[in-house]
Amino acid sequence: MHILMFSDQHADSLGGVQVSIRLQKRFLELAGHRVTVVAPGMHRDHQGSRDYVDTPSVPITLDREYSLTVPGRRADRLLDAALAARPPVDIVHVQADYWGAVLGYRFAARHGIRSVHTFHNHMEFGLEQVVPFPKLVIRALLWWEHRVLKPRLSALAPSAWSYLDEFAERAAASVAPSGHFARLLESNGVGSDIDVIWTGADDALVDEVLAAPAAVDRGRPLFVWMGRMSAEKRIMEYLDAIRLADVDAEFRLYGAGLLLKKARAFVREHGLENRVVFAGKVPYRDALAAIASADALVQTSIGFETQGMTVFEAAALGTPSLVSDPNIAGELPDGIYWQPADGSVRALADAIRHAAADIASGSRLVVPPQESVEFRQSHQTERMIAVYERVLAG
Repeated sequence: MHILMFSDQHADSLGGVQVSIRLQKRFLELAGHRVTVVAPGMHRDHQGSRDYVDTPSVPITLDREYSLTVPGRRADRLLDAALAARPPVDIVHVQADYWGAVLGYRFAARHGIRSVHTFHNHMEFGLEQVVPFPKLVIRALLWWEHRVLKPRLSALAPSAWSYLDEFAERAAASVAPSGHFARLLESNGVGSDIDVIWTGADDALVDEVLAAPAAVDRGRPLFVWMGRMSAEKRIMEYLDAIRLADVDAEFRLYGAGLLLKKARAFVREHGLENRVVFAGKVPYRDALAAIASADALVQTSIGFETQGMTVFEAAALGTPSLVSDPNIAGELPDGIYWQPADGSVRALADAIRHAAADIASGSRLVVPPQESVEFRQSHQTERMIAVYERVLAG
């Protein structure tokens, strides 16, 4: 098959969706298929690939990491010309919510190609967290969507869900990266019979990390946290829980973000420097190595993640997790995670205390090898290929 993927952001840019797309591409190619990725061109140095089609774009962030392509006839013509020199496309896989989605469905409609849509974004929650007037933004998005993607197909009342449903109505199959997000979409009228296919951990890197020499005994539990340091990730709540837990452990934080300065100040103010370490941003392989070397991964956001990728990577590496979001916990096998009693800081502190005591006593939770296999990308790619084949047969 030749699979044409569409993304809102270039595959070489930072972000969980981009990591997912790069992994999917590589493992589909290992299975003998061809993958071309269409996304806005980047405006900083990046690796690139002959299998990428970069559409004309303008940068939308000060660091020039992210870009926007304006959908329309010009972009359509340029895309058609770029694809004309490549093998015929068998299936369109849209993994976007904005300009990438519109470009993808316009291309599929022009060429009579069946499509699959993967929903990565909890749009309603995300807009509420990052923009001052989310309802106004949703109205503007709906106006724009109906202008560039005709005719209107969704029968839902105007909302973030009807915006997403426009894409589900155009796709021959819809995919979600977790069971809880699939249920949320369907309960709000977006799609039906949504396939649940996780983004798995990179098999080769997992094997490489697990084959490395084991770390020496540190003498105290090591907790690792990874992510964007922003409000929806509950980084400040996590630091407050560490303060309240008051356990002899190391809490290593990987990542950066708008709240990094505030987080550092909190650690200094409360004298947590001997427990909290800011490790910064690291390459993907180093991130996996850090998870593998930890006694536990800590996941703190609630209601925001559509999958919770780091928890799945930890399971693939055999590392248990402390999981704050009950929806993410519900995706995991029993016995491989600790969970706070509720979403409060106090409950998170109690869970940290409980996990630290278990680890210090030698009763650390264990992820059975047979259960870790399903968290690898090769297993999830097999399931995605089955979806493609079903769509093409239909």
